[in-house]
Amino acid sequence: MGIVAGLDSSPEFTRIVVCDTDTGAVLRQGYAPHPVDPPEGGRPSDIDPQAWLLSLGEAAGGGLLEGVQAIGVSAQQHALIPLDAHGNTVRPALVGGDRRAQVAAADLVDALGSREAWAHAVGCVPGAAQPVTKLRWLARNEPENARRTAALLQAHDWLVWQLLGRPARRTTDRGGASGTGYWSATTGVYRPDLVELALGHQAMLPEVIGPSEAAGTTPEGLLISAGTGETMAAAFGLGIGLGDAVVSLGASGSVMAVHPEALADQSGMITSLADATGMHLPVVTTQNAVRTLRGTAELLGLPDLEGLSELAMKSTPGAHGLVLLPYLEGERTPNLPHAAGTLTGLRRESMKPEHLARAAFEGMLCGLADALDVLRGRGVEVRRIFLLGPAAELPAVQAAAPSLFGAQVVVPQPADYTAIGAARQAAWALGVSRGTLDPRTPPAWQGAAAQVLEPGEELAAGQAVRQQFTAVREQTHPGAFQ
Repeated sequence: MGIVAGLDSSPEFTRIVVCDTDTGAVLRQGYAPHPVDPPEGGRPSDIDPQAWLLSLGEAAGGGLLEGVQAIGVSAQQHALIPLDAHGNTVRPALVGGDRRAQVAAADLVDALGSREAWAHAVGCVPGAAQPVTKLRWLARNEPENARRTAALLQAHDWLVWQLLGRPARRTTDRGGASGTGYWSATTGVYRPDLVELALGHQAMLPEVIGPSEAAGTTPEGLLISAGTGETMAAAFGLGIGLGDAVVSLGASGSVMAVHPEALADQSGMITSLADATGMHLPVVTTQNAVRTLRGTAELLGLPDLEGLSELAMKSTPGAHGLVLLPYLEGERTPNLPHAAGTLTGLRRESMKPEHLARAAFEGMLCGLADALDVLRGRGVEVRRIFLLGPAAELPAVQAAAPSLFGAQVVVPQPADYTAIGAARQAAWALGVSRGTLDPRTPPAWQGAAAQVLEPGEELAAGQAVRQQFTAVREQTHPGAFQ
């Protein structure tokens, strides 16, 4: 069929991959950082979206897109772009987990009545990152900008709209819409009453189109697919399906899995997202993952995580009785926002650096296994687990994860699966437009090259470590998962 492109507009950069339409093989790629200098200590919360277009143009330079027939766009989630009645930005985009909005999140929970009411309404409880929360912050702190806001877009919606020449029709996809806090993955419809609750008045919302539909075609004949959020694009690029889960190891952790139904979770631990294929991506987040390892490395005077891993490998499963509950910054799963970490099992023989190092890895992975069990407890099938993030390459993680998770673990080779997923979506929309692909079945691309790890003979030891972790958690925080 030809070649297609996938665009990944992350918080820091734009990456573009050009892929063979039939196989998904990456033929060429481009990269450019956004022309924005983050302030000291983190990313800015306000970004002029024109920066995303500038880096897009730079990444696509040198004829990168020559011969490309369709483009898919993925972008950072939760970036809210308020537009006025003429389609101009009212203010810079509000991006990321904006700490300024934490009070607004609590206000919205109170305004609707409870966390349970939000979970039932849209499948998630407002947090500082969600667009609906940013709307409440805007209404409270910038009332004039809120009054001028007539339409709402997210990052991938805005980029698609710009690529198409700012047509009257504005679109989004199920994946992006499901993270807004005003669209329900369960019902597949917007909740404009929640927009009004947050902003103080109604606003135009983009049309939600199907996974294989095209948002439009440029005057030059370039097809633009629906686009989606970065989480959904990465899952699509990895090629995960029913029975697969993804555990992402960042400073915090997340566990998501493909499921045929939306999961409304009254506790709010599950965020009910839609995926890029027509199914669903329930997500459970932990507050503490790699930050647990970094903190332990600093405590032990080690320069990096590789050194911590090497030290941990000198210990044995169970860390000689040491158990670390890694709730260093409070915890979301279980919901213990004011908790601190707990270290138990200290005996003279266990007070060695290698056992503490091992306990840090086991504590982090047991916390993520708890998150996996939240999904399993709701009927989500998990046969294999994709492990993502630089820490997934550490020997101590790979040695412990299969037996603690109780499943086959797949560690994909590093690649920009978000951009590849966007390209796969473009190939799907192109094939459907030409009548060569089924709108219900995405193109079968090559799976990610990966290392496969089995629990094997270590399964019994791993499950014993889990039981010990659970016993300490229940003793320290009784009923935390009730």
